[in-house]
Formats: sequence, structure tokens, C-alpha cells
Amino acid sequence: MAFDLQTLLRPHIASLKPYSSARDEYTGKEGIFLDANENALGSVSEKPYNRYPDPYQSKLKEKLGAIKQVDPANIFLGNGSDEAIDLLFRAFCRPGIDNVIIMPPTYGMYEVSAGINDVATKKVSLSTTFDMEVHKVLEAVDEYTKIIFICSPNNPSGNKINRESIHEILSKFDGLVVIDEAYIDFSDEPSFSLKLKQHPNLLVMQTLSKAWGLATLRLGMAFASKEIIGILNKIKPPYNISGLTQDTVLEAIGNTAQLEQMIKEILDQKEQLQLALEEIPEVEKVHPSAANFLLAKVPQANKVYQQLIDKKIIVRDRSKVQRCDDCLRITVGSKEENQQMIKALKEVLKNQSNKH
Repeated sequence: MAFDLQTLLRPHIASLKPYSSARDEYTGKEGIFLDANENALGSVSEKPYNRYPDPYQSKLKEKLGAIKQVDPANIFLGNGSDEAIDLLFRAFCRPGIDNVIIMPPTYGMYEVSAGINDVATKKVSLSTTFDMEVHKVLEAVDEYTKIIFICSPNNPSGNKINRESIHEILSKFDGLVVIDEAYIDFSDEPSFSLKLKQHPNLLVMQTLSKAWGLATLRLGMAFASKEIIGILNKIKPPYNISGLTQDTVLEAIGNTAQLEQMIKEILDQKEQLQLALEEIPEVEKVHPSAANFLLAKVPQANKVYQQLIDKKIIVRDRSKVQRCDDCLRITVGSKEENQQMIKALKEVLKNQSNKH
């Protein structure tokens, strides 16, 4: 059975009449605008924030499309990738009936969003080396499985998921395959967004929060077929990306030279950080990473985490996450921050081993 978007789509979404905003009905730029009940006198701010923004972010998609080598019609922009995740559940998963597959350890919002939407999650764990076990994933698929989520590079482990395995899932699963590439800018592999024409069931998510350093602006991207993008646009809130965010991002993404410089520096610092961690006798393992963080195994990670906080060093305790026993996730900081973290970690681990 081949991928059929209309069969996958929830029937009431297919027949839904979307909200039509004032900017849907008149898309011109000139005239006396008395159609959207805006404040015609201006704004309490010095800037002209009294008008509603472009509901489909056309200028921004055009510029992002050129950078990402993707047709603007294949781009959805959301309030972080989390908005796209939630909309996918709303569009394709019937509450209390359908299910999705996730592969722990992975990004926690897939399961949270599924729970909010009353959609069951089937968990197929990654292997002990954080690889996807394709046969187990396909065995877990049933007639109610609508979406498979794949995070690559994976969070919290940092590794790349084998591309051949992803291709196999794309070719053998008739539902939607979502590849979360939040950390793709730190990886040496090309984005799956370049494979949209080959795979009508593919949706790729990326973000401007990581490598681009625009986390506070909350802009997530989804790349998919025009038909899937059309469905997301149909059910999203009318003005989901503020004009301030659109204008700021539009200006910022021109700084590609700065982006490349920051990526290079982060990758250099990650290499130094990995070496420094591996030199600490008490650190049991540092997992390979294609992201801007490292997953390190240490004795009694939860205690180490708390003692690092006492020294004002904040990392992420992942020890309760499947396959991440006694692991800390450490984001690559500046050179000085990394040095301070290593110094504090050495002190904590040394004190801990002396007590034993």
C-alpha cells in the first residue's frame, strides 16, 4: 500500500473550513486599511506594531528557501518546532484511536504532545549504541500507526541515525515519517529536506534556536510536500509568527558568515571538551556527538548534577532517561565556560571518589 495523504488525514480536518483573516481576503500592500479592527492611530510603542503581520511569512520563507535550497511552498514556520509537532497530531491522529512511534531516548515533546492530544505512543528503544533498529520499528507498526518520529542528530545522545535505516523506514512505512533535525547544522551530513520529492510521506523539522542562536525568537521550520504544508497552514492560528519575529529573523539570517564562524568555533570547542572529559579518570564514557552537546556517563550522575549546581554550573541530568543511566548532557559553552565546567566537574568527582 502506497502513501495516501487523504487516507492518513482525519476526516473532519479534510472538510474543515479554515478561519479567514483580513490578510487572507486582501493581500495588497496599499490602501486605507479598515478591515482588521486594528488601531489606526498607531501603537503605544514607538514602532508601528499596530498592524497584523503576514500570516504566511512570505518574505521570510523566500529567504529561508534560498538558504535551505527548498521551495518556499514546501516550508511551514511555527512558534518553535513544538507548534509543528502539535499540529501534526491534530491533523493526522484521532484521539484515543491512533498511535505514533517514538524511539527513546529522544526529544521529550513528542510524547508530551501525544499525551496532550490523547494519542498513544509506542516506544521502540534505540540500541545500546543509540542506533535505530529498523525491524523492531516496522514490527511495532499497526493499522493505527500514523507517525514515526526520528530525531537525528538525536537528543540527548547526540549521534546521527544511520541514513540507510531512515531511507528504509521512509520506503516501507505508509504513514508520515518526521525527521527532527534540530542539530543538523552541527552535522557533516546533508539535510533530508533535499529528499522531499522522493518521499511524499517525509516531513523534516529544523530550528533557528541552536546554531543560528535565535532561541528567544521561537522560530521552527517544517519542510514537506505542498499538500502537507497546506494542511498545517489550514489549521494553524492565523498569525502564529509575530511581525517582530519575522522582521528580526529576516535581517538576522543574512549573517551566514557569522553562522559558519560560530559553528566552527562550537565544533572546535566540542572537540576540546570531549578530550578534557575523557582525561578525567572518573568519567566512564563520552558518547560520540554530531550536535552541540556531549552525553557523558559519570558515577552517581544525579549527585554530581546537584553539586555542579552548587558551583553555579548547570548541565542536564539525563540519568532517569532510558539508556542514559548516570549520564549528564553537557552543552558546549564558550572556551572559558567549558574550562570552568571541567574544573568544577573534576573537583566534584574527586571529592566523590575520596568519600568511597
